[in-house]
Amino acid sequence: MNYDLEMEKQMSNLKEGSKLLLHACCAPCSSAVLERLSNFFEITILYYNPNITDKEEYEKRIKEIKKLISLVKYKYPITLLEGDYVPEKFFEMAKGLEKEPERGKRCYKCYEMRLEETAKIADKLGFDNFCTTLTLSPHKNANWINEIGEKLNKEYQANYLYSDFKKKEGYKRSITLSKQYDLYRQDYCGCIYSKK
Repeated sequence: MNYDLEMEKQMSNLKEGSKLLLHACCAPCSSAVLERLSNFFEITILYYNPNITDKEEYEKRIKEIKKLISLVKYKYPITLLEGDYVPEKFFEMAKGLEKEPERGKRCYKCYEMRLEETAKIADKLGFDNFCTTLTLSPHKNANWINEIGEKLNKEYQANYLYSDFKKKEGYKRSITLSKQYDLYRQDYCGCIYSKK
């Protein structure tokens, strides 16, 4: 399936002022995604990333998201919701998968953990849609992420917005915007295993 085209179809049927809960991993990925979606949705960013092992790194990334949304003017104001920071939850999920390679089963479970929390919060707070910035990265498996979203779509009321934000040069655009807004670009996903 072409997830980018699927997203375009979904967006063509939106009602004015649809509310989107957007899971975000960092400011650089958020930059290009917000640019693409902000004319269609009222967006709340959910910063939920228990996979980020180092607390200083976690705080640095959320600070950069706050910086981004304070610098850029969007059609609708962007709000930020900080999820619980519980790295123990990530380590519990990763038990037995510590030696998995990057982009292996551990990563799949990590996507699943973060997307499920996004879906739960979207339902609880009455969002129309939920999505993630994760598909912007060429290091993330967009097929897996969308399969997980599709599965969650059957369990929760909020509608999963398909995506493959690296299409249409989304990743390249995030690099440009990161330079423009002087955003910190990390060189690993956040967990101790990827850092190693």
